[in-house]
Amino acid sequence: MSVSIQPSPEIAAIARRWHEAYAGGDSATMVNLLTDDALLYYVGTAPEEIGRGPEFRHAFGRFVEAHPPMRLRFTSIDGFACGPAGWSITVHEAEAPDGTAAEVRTTLIFHLQQGQWRIAHVHNSIPRTNTEGLGRELARFDDLLDAALSGTETPDRTGLATIMFTDIADSTAIAVALGDAPWSKAVKAHIGKMRQLVEGLGGTLIKSLGDGTMSSFPSARAALSAATAAQTAMAAAESEPRLRIRIGLHTGDLIAGDSDVFGTVVNKAARIAALAGPGEIRVSDATRLMVGDSGGFVFANPAAVALRGLEGDHLTHLLEWRD
Repeated sequence: MSVSIQPSPEIAAIARRWHEAYAGGDSATMVNLLTDDALLYYVGTAPEEIGRGPEFRHAFGRFVEAHPPMRLRFTSIDGFACGPAGWSITVHEAEAPDGTAAEVRTTLIFHLQQGQWRIAHVHNSIPRTNTEGLGRELARFDDLLDAALSGTETPDRTGLATIMFTDIADSTAIAVALGDAPWSKAVKAHIGKMRQLVEGLGGTLIKSLGDGTMSSFPSARAALSAATAAQTAMAAAESEPRLRIRIGLHTGDLIAGDSDVFGTVVNKAARIAALAGPGEIRVSDATRLMVGDSGGFVFANPAAVALRGLEGDHLTHLLEWRD
């Protein structure tokens, strides 16, 4: 008889204890939670942070004590068990004493030893966009772009417009964890909410493909309001799965039905969306200029980047949407 995967609040609690011990420099607790098995494996965020076996376990206490105390803000901690094996996935922000902060994702794999869960594998990562990490953008935006340009749906206006692309971050992993039917239901609900939000602010949802959307707005202010509302709604959602989206926007001249001009505008919006990380809104300089310095929008982290298929460097900005 097969053993099914079950949510495990116990493992989630142990994972929280692990992270809080690390933040506080409690090396004794962390070492105690590690297995003494020879196959113990640790992968940190820095290139040299790889450790194995008993030697690593013995040295791990000094490794923890060498780090300054940190403040953690947890986004999510999920634990699962399947027989004598378990795992947790944690997303949190770690803030150092100097105020610098980074989002960290940690996967812990547990093994049940003599009635106690022990950690056999640790993997930490700091999310980076595909452009930063691989030198290329995600294919999903290309697919959505191609679908929009080849389809019959076109914006119902010409002239200046702001195009917004969105997609769900880590969708492949979530789909695998949920299974086809629950994932399909979650995506359908998400697209429905995006359509309602876009249309409520005067926009048009031009195309959806998979979990991605492309929309057009008559003003940059309306588009930025929609992007902010979308991220706020995603962060406030309490139902599972907890989804995060990436959003990119660009403002330019739009001529409905003319694929060349239409393609140039949406192409840049798609490329900018590919630069955004989970939970981020990245906008072009043209969009930022449209709203100016008033209206409650706050922009940060300007960056001049190369965008595939477009000449020169292009200035983009991060829209701060959290209070």
